[in-house]
Amino acid sequence: MRARFPIVVPLTLAVALALSGAAHCSEPADDDRVGSLEKKLAEMQRVYEARIAALEAEVAALKGSRPPIPVPEAPPVPPAPTPAAPPSQTSNYFNPSVSLIGNYLGVGGKNRTENLPASSLRESEVGLQAIVDPYARADVFLSFGEEGVDVEEGYASFTSLPWGLLAKVGRMRTAFGKINSLHLHVLPWPDEPLPLVNLLGGEEGWIGSGLSVAKLIPLPGDVFSEATLQVFGGDAGIDGQLFKAPERSDLSYNGHYRIFSDLTEATNLDLGLSYGVGPNGSTGSSKTRLGAIDATLRWKPLRTATYRSVTLRGELIRSRKDLLAGAQTADGWFLSGDYQLAKRWFVGARYERADHADDAALHDTGEAATLTFWPSEFSQLRSELRRRMYADGETADEVLLQVQFAIGAHGAHPF
Repeated sequence: MRARFPIVVPLTLAVALALSGAAHCSEPADDDRVGSLEKKLAEMQRVYEARIAALEAEVAALKGSRPPIPVPEAPPVPPAPTPAAPPSQTSNYFNPSVSLIGNYLGVGGKNRTENLPASSLRESEVGLQAIVDPYARADVFLSFGEEGVDVEEGYASFTSLPWGLLAKVGRMRTAFGKINSLHLHVLPWPDEPLPLVNLLGGEEGWIGSGLSVAKLIPLPGDVFSEATLQVFGGDAGIDGQLFKAPERSDLSYNGHYRIFSDLTEATNLDLGLSYGVGPNGSTGSSKTRLGAIDATLRWKPLRTATYRSVTLRGELIRSRKDLLAGAQTADGWFLSGDYQLAKRWFVGARYERADHADDAALHDTGEAATLTFWPSEFSQLRSELRRRMYADGETADEVLLQVQFAIGAHGAHPF
């Protein structure tokens, strides 16, 4: 019914206007015209009302007879896929970092005194390293060789001790000299120098089980200084060549003091003093005393550090061994240098000399030249030409080919 008003109102106004206009007419002809208009308006009103009624009926019929337009049913919403569980932030917290370093060595030439195999996977070192808790971390390095498995190092480090002390407990390479503390794959040559072999009990060097405590000692200027004291028990060296401990109270001791300083922006110097002592088993009180001086000078300019560098190193070791025949004082030393030709190429040279610890009248000398190529930081190819003159009269000319590769996490080694 709301639709009638817009129509009726204008009609009413038109009629009013017409009547108003007609009211001003006074002749009889005008009365006829008004009557005619009224009839037309009434007819128009009737027609409109009839149409409106028809439309209203049609709308009502449509509403009542036609079924409601079906609303398309929304397709079922598939269940939301369960998101994959995000990797837990703590899933690896209990897993140590694992690494493996392979060390292959091929040897050509003749050497009847030091008869290395022609081809061997000399060592595969597996490293397991992790934080134990807020106070300690653990580092274990297993050495897999063709002769078996050995624990090269396995210790816990405690870094939250008072007075800035750093303690290690377990089996570790002794901080004696510079070379002895390095793992095999970190050496700048494929073999160990003669002073290490003759005076520290063999190729493995001095490795012991015990306690190590180190402390940084501040010095004036930008000078790094560190003192280390270590106590070990048991034998040391291949077949106890270095120390023998028949009694539980037979311990060995080592002290090491190190200074590191930058001489210029491109040059730095590392100096070390070491002293060690322990029982050798010849008599109940016989000892072997060791002393060493090591120095490493490195030039590595900042602008061309990737392509040019020079490293010079040297070490002097003295051994005094109490034997039944008397004390033997033996010396051994080496000098070596490496020059970086290009980004991945290095050449080097080494000269070495060492007495025998059990007979200082005997000594070996050697010289070697190396060429090293690094395809990447995870692999290394190295060759060495060496000549060694042994105390037994043997002169050996050999070529050594070394291939090393690393997989897994492996942190940087100390300089």
